Amino acid sequence: MDTDRLPGCYRHPDRDTGITCTRCDRPVCPECRVDAAVGFQCVECVRGGSGTGHAPAATAPRTLAGGRVAADPQLVTKILIGINVAVLLATYAVPGLAVQLELLGRYVEYYGAPLEGISTGQYHRLLTSVFLHVEWWHIFSNMLALWVIGGPLEAALGRARYLALYLLSGLGGSALVYLLTAPNTPTLGASGAICGLLGATVVLARRLRYEMRPVLITLGLMLLITFVPLGGSLTVSWQAHIGGLVTGALVALGMLAPATGRKRILVQAGTCAAVFLLALVVVMVRTAELT
Repeated sequence: MDTDRLPGCYRHPDRDTGITCTRCDRPVCPECRVDAAVGFQCVECVRGGSGTGHAPAATAPRTLAGGRVAADPQLVTKILIGINVAVLLATYAVPGLAVQLELLGRYVEYYGAPLEGISTGQYHRLLTSVFLHVEWWHIFSNMLALWVIGGPLEAALGRARYLALYLLSGLGGSALVYLLTAPNTPTLGASGAICGLLGATVVLARRLRYEMRPVLITLGLMLLITFVPLGGSLTVSWQAHIGGLVTGALVALGMLAPATGRKRILVQAGTCAAVFLLALVVVMVRTAELT
């Protein structure tokens, strides 16, 4: 049995579909779905108004991944952008704050000073560095990408699932940076998390059988920026980009797995837990090497 197949329409089981009714969560093919204010509804839900015999929680509008449809489908994206801007302003107001937040494996600021870095127990750097920028052009480009890629993805997944995707992608990028970069090399920026959103977008577009060319062109441009030297003092952390990209794709595969109801929640939670544990193992292995 092909466990990777999309579910069949509830009225036409032979027709695979990635679309579900926003009220009852049943898979619907193009013939059996009706446009709604948000997403699609099945013909039974349209005929019966708000009632399908299910409990209110079951008939509430749902996203493609099973999350609740929110009045503001881009709220988390806006909050993430706000946090990034707030951290930038805080680094301007508080001298030395950026050094305490950036990703560093192990370093000594000056002779005789105590050791600093993730390997000394400062694990917060794995995530604080994801929200850290020190130049306006850097934060502008990253936040523009977050808005363009993240907004539609949040609407498709729902707030909680989208936030989990973002944080895990950032963590995955940081873990690979920590593993493969010199311990005294500082790294910062939201690029790893944003690349994770791009990886998830590829999975989403594939699941919905969208035209893949625009997504693949965007992915190609990201890889070009990642691996082609830009010259000058500007460097790009390919470890953060690739770590985030792979992590985001893995999380999205779990979020968008062809399952419904309680089984879908278990698959999603299990995928997130497995990805988190994998990142944790990478961090622990690198810490053991450095200490």
